[in-house]
Amino acid sequence: DGRLRWTLAAHTGPIFSLKWNKEGSHLLSGSYDKSAIVWDLNSSEAAEGGGGGDAAEIRVTDFGRVDDKNGGGGAAAAPRKGRVRQQFCFHTAPTLDVDWRDTRTFATCSTDRTIQYCALGEERPRRTFTGHTDEVNAIKWDAMGTLLASCSDDGTAKIWNPDKDSFVQNLCEHTKEIYTIQWSPTGPGTDNPNKPVHLASASFDATVKLWDVEYGKSIYTLSRNDESVYSVAFSPSGEYLASGSLAGHLCIWSVKDGALIKTYQGSGDIFEVAWNHSENKIAACYSTNVVTILDFRM
Repeated sequence: DGRLRWTLAAHTGPIFSLKWNKEGSHLLSGSYDKSAIVWDLNSSEAAEGGGGGDAAEIRVTDFGRVDDKNGGGGAAAAPRKGRVRQQFCFHTAPTLDVDWRDTRTFATCSTDRTIQYCALGEERPRRTFTGHTDEVNAIKWDAMGTLLASCSDDGTAKIWNPDKDSFVQNLCEHTKEIYTIQWSPTGPGTDNPNKPVHLASASFDATVKLWDVEYGKSIYTLSRNDESVYSVAFSPSGEYLASGSLAGHLCIWSVKDGALIKTYQGSGDIFEVAWNHSENKIAACYSTNVVTILDFRM
C-alpha cells in the first residue's frame, strides 16, 4: 500500500544512484558527497522524525499490505531508520553510479575518473581502476559478475576484469560522450543462455553501438538523425533494443541485424526507456512530465 518503511539519512549531498543487492537485504547508494553507503535494512531501529540536520534522505516504501489480526487495515508503523552498514569514502569527487557484483562486492564510479571495486567489511578498495580520461558516467557488471563495463565522457567504454589492474577491452569508436551502457540479458547466467552476449552503448554522437565484447569490436552502429542518445534497454529476450534520444525519438532496433523496426516521436527529451516482462510494451519518460507507453504488437 506504499507505506513509508525506512528513512535512510546519512549522505550530505544529492544521491545519484541506488542498487539493491540480489538478496534484497542491503541497498547501495552513491552521492555527490563523494561517498557510497551500504545500508542494512534488517535494522529495527525506529525513526524519530526522519533524518537529522541537512542529510540527504532515501525513503523506502513497502507495497505489501499490512493487516491486523482481525483482518482490518493495521495502523501504519513509524518509519524505521536503516542502519549504515558501511560508508566508503574512496572517491575524490561525486559518485555517479554504483553496481553490485554479488551480495558482498560492488563497484562505484565517479567524476574523478576512477572506478573503485569494494567489498563489505573491508576498509580499502580491492582495486582502483584507472584508464578513463574524463568523468565515468555508468558501470554495469555482466550477468556472471566476471566483467565490469564502464562508460565515460572521454567517449570510450571499457571492460574490466576484477582480477586485473587494467582494462581488458577499450571500446573507442564513439566520437562524443557515452552516457549509458547496458549488457544484453543473454549468455551464461541469464534466461537466454544460448544467445550471444552483447553490450550496448548510447552516446551524444547520436549513435548506439552494439559491441562484441570478446573481440572489442562494434557489430552494428544504430543511428537515426543527429540526436544525442540518452537511454537504451534490451528486451527480455535480448532480441530487440530500445533507445531514447534527447530529441524525443523512441526507436526499436533488431539486435539480429541492426534494422530499425519502429519509431515514435514524442515531445521533449527522453531520459529513460524500459520494457515490460512480456516484451509487448515499451515505456519512455520525457522532460515534459509525460510517460508514454507503446504497444510493440501494433
